[in-house]
Amino acid sequence: MCNDDDKRLIDPVRMSGIDAAADASGIDVRALMERAGRAVAASALKHYPGAVRYAVLCGTGNNGGDGFVAALALREAGAKVSVYLFGDSARLKGAARQAYENLRRDEVDPGCLPLVEFIPQDGEVVIDAIFGAGLSRDVPPDVSAVIHAVTQAKTPVIAVDLPSGLCGRRGIVLGTAFKAAHTVTFVAKKPGHVLMPGRELCGCLEVFDIGIPRRIVDAHCAPLWENHPGLWENWLTSDDVETHKFKRGHLTVFSGPSHSTGAARMTAIAGLRAGAGIVTVAAPQEAMSVLAATMTAVMVTPMESEAALSGWLADKRHATFVIGPGFGDLSRLRAFVSLLRGCALVLDADGITAFKDEPETLFAYFAEEDRSRILTPHEGEFARLFPSIHADRGMGKIEKALAAAKASHAVIIYKGADTVVAAPDGRATVNTNAPASLATAGSGDVLAGICGGLLARQVPAFEAAAAAVWLHGQAAQRIGAGLTAEDLASAVCPSVHHGSATGTH
Repeated sequence: MCNDDDKRLIDPVRMSGIDAAADASGIDVRALMERAGRAVAASALKHYPGAVRYAVLCGTGNNGGDGFVAALALREAGAKVSVYLFGDSARLKGAARQAYENLRRDEVDPGCLPLVEFIPQDGEVVIDAIFGAGLSRDVPPDVSAVIHAVTQAKTPVIAVDLPSGLCGRRGIVLGTAFKAAHTVTFVAKKPGHVLMPGRELCGCLEVFDIGIPRRIVDAHCAPLWENHPGLWENWLTSDDVETHKFKRGHLTVFSGPSHSTGAARMTAIAGLRAGAGIVTVAAPQEAMSVLAATMTAVMVTPMESEAALSGWLADKRHATFVIGPGFGDLSRLRAFVSLLRGCALVLDADGITAFKDEPETLFAYFAEEDRSRILTPHEGEFARLFPSIHADRGMGKIEKALAAAKASHAVIIYKGADTVVAAPDGRATVNTNAPASLATAGSGDVLAGICGGLLARQVPAFEAAAAAVWLHGQAAQRIGAGLTAEDLASAVCPSVHHGSATGTH
């Protein structure tokens, strides 16, 4: 089991702060660069021991300095190495300058060549040390041309810190980027390593400890992690021997009319399997016969009016709700949410769409009382509910999710292949264990049900959301290719040890 430190994510700005703090504390930056570069060389020799040549492509920053160290280490190991530099060597400073000078003293002809002269050769491996994680602008044309040439030649690439052309903060491609077979990074993963499409462009990721003290790293970290059980597992193992169904919570799931009960049924089954003690589907009277014929362990109750809901709420055991999957009647849905403002609530699908023209009304409801609320938008729903945040091209997915959580007073599950869970208090996590097979109709209904089941068990909203997303991916991995949402709902298991789900990296 990993711990929080193993899975924390550090954005490039905070990483720069860590580097500066290490320097200010008297730690030899040259020694850190030496360890980083030698880690890259070790990775190259491990994965490609038979390379005809290692072509080390360097920039003029510290990333390039890591490349110079790697090149020298490879030469010392007896490998054939060529080094190419993008930019004027006069711009090299500090430890990177020293690494460059050390390489020059050891170099044989033809020396350090301009990057524009690089042409991929058969049997070689590229070590990409041009730009680091802090790149924030599109790559220059000369670098873009090299990236295209390497891609076309299908030359293996080992990236230093992050593939050049990839934004370390947002995980997006800045014009064009290398697709690495392996990436060697230092201290901790960056958001760009786990956000899409960055995750796919990094290949196999290795995180190397270069010796910066934990006290310095801790002082500069934000509450941001790659999702893992260490964040929430303790909340899922708290049942005692004398527990009973009411102690484990009563979850109410709202259904739409008879022709659209499927979503609510899958939500309810997932909530029951996630650990709620009792699950009831509340539906229009005309849907009762369909639900009664298709549900067994899940209870059903008629509920069409605000008066009926008010009566249901009079029983304080009815404290957790999922509304939205297959609901249909958006006007009635808004009225129901108004009554549910004091309850633990998962708002999904139609529940989000219902407030697209008046999101501030929803946010005002949530601001009134501090309760567990989870919103589960996919990309389109996020754009409708948070248009100004979604339109901000300078923000990455994590930043957008955090801004939305703060604005809505709710935990946000910003869905996708790189689902981000964000809380109003600034915590966030990026999920990486979801297989592509989850992109199927109804899988979101199952996720909403898992969230509801965990909220019913009194798991706090952030932990419930993070656990639900991870368990959702775990269930999908266990089923494998060809899964349907019905399979997924039946496969939910609130145990991290049931099957294997280790994530992408």
